[in-house]
Amino acid sequence: MKEVSDREPVILLAAGVGLLALSGVYPRDRFTWVLEVAPVLLAIPVLVGTYRRFPLTPLLYRLLFIHATILLAGGHYTYAEVPLGFWLRDVFGFARNNFDRIGHFAQGFIPAILAREVLLRTSPLVRGGWLVFLVTCVCLAFSGFYEIIEWWTALLTGEAAAAFLGTQGDPWDTQWDMFLALAGALTSQLGLSRLHDRQLARLT
Repeated sequence: MKEVSDREPVILLAAGVGLLALSGVYPRDRFTWVLEVAPVLLAIPVLVGTYRRFPLTPLLYRLLFIHATILLAGGHYTYAEVPLGFWLRDVFGFARNNFDRIGHFAQGFIPAILAREVLLRTSPLVRGGWLVFLVTCVCLAFSGFYEIIEWWTALLTGEAAAAFLGTQGDPWDTQWDMFLALAGALTSQLGLSRLHDRQLARLT
């Protein structure tokens, strides 16, 4: 079992690189694809480079893989055109394709465990209210900065960034994005902290 666990990050990496290549095959909009998958392109060398001296918990590696899959799907189709979002719209009667809402919830849910792990392993912080507060602040800051990046991209490229912004005519899209990241960060910490703590104990 330990051998399988040791190989899991490599398996997830190989699967992620395969999905990255697949997502780049005839994407709906090449410019949007580059913008959406940029976090994955940046994360892969960082994770590979730190694997031996700072390995992460299995939970975090799995969550990062899920997050990458969401980003790659959004990059390939553009968030407003992902088929899963249309299916959810038809089943639940939504007024729009809400796949981007899933993405922004994940933008809080998954970085929360990343921030929690880094803070617990590299700072004097201990488990408790201050840790929850600071992890949530990190996720909100990241979400807010991502919205600024979208704004800068729109200013620099004009209509070319329309698919990247993915507002679908919603004037409150930016506020929804940040609120969902907040909800994701809190949900993640409430639901996964015990499992995360057990894996951190085994890791150290």
